Amino acid sequence: MTSLLFLAVLNFTLGCLGLIINRTHLLSALLCLELLLVSLFSGLAIWFTQTSAFPFSSTVMILLALSACEASAGLSLLVSISRTHGSDLIRSLSLLQQ
Repeated sequence: MTSLLFLAVLNFTLGCLGLIINRTHLLSALLCLELLLVSLFSGLAIWFTQTSAFPFSSTVMILLALSACEASAGLSLLVSISRTHGSDLIRSLSLLQQ
């Protein structure tokens, strides 16, 4: 395992840990999800480069396009939730509260 691949795995682990521990604001959860996708993108790009699997390199570009779509959808949800609820606290987003 090269050092770059190790850093991608470490970033993925830190993103999972941040998503588990820091669940107060929606923006921090979205940033942790973005870290997960970027580390997955970099890990796959490094792995495909090391193994010379060029026919599967389009998978990495599809993942990058999907992560950009996820980021734009997440930010639009954040804006609409902030307008309707007044904050981005995850506790205030429960549909069971009256």
